[in-house]
Amino acid sequence: MIVRSFKEIEGTDRHVKAASGTWESKRIVLAKERVGFSLHETVLYAGTETRMWYANHIEAVLCVEGEAELTNEETGEKHWIEPGTMYLLDGHERHTMRPKTDFRCVCVFNPPVTGREDHDENGVYPLLTEPEEA
Repeated sequence: MIVRSFKEIEGTDRHVKAASGTWESKRIVLAKERVGFSLHETVLYAGTETRMWYANHIEAVLCVEGEAELTNEETGEKHWIEPGTMYLLDGHERHTMRPKTDFRCVCVFNPPVTGREDHDENGVYPLLTEPEEA
């Protein structure tokens, strides 16, 4: 059994701040736990814009605080995301988040991330894996 708090991972290698300066993520469950998914609390900062494309992952996002506009860049469709709203990127959609306020969400990734990922120039997380245990 693993018991861990977001507070205890602040400032560790599990607390990732984007090179873009638009978000930070506390990655509480990672690939190294070998449970088939990763779990994060992510904050996207008010007034920023983050373009993403999870070409290698499926992501489910549950908003727990704040408000943001989500644009599906494949269709141009816009959605208003607020607390209690979930979106699922089950088709690897290119998307853009524009938070009106600081936007805090809980995210699940499959396959799990290692914790070392950041978006590349296309908004993609590389598909990184953990070494197999002996």
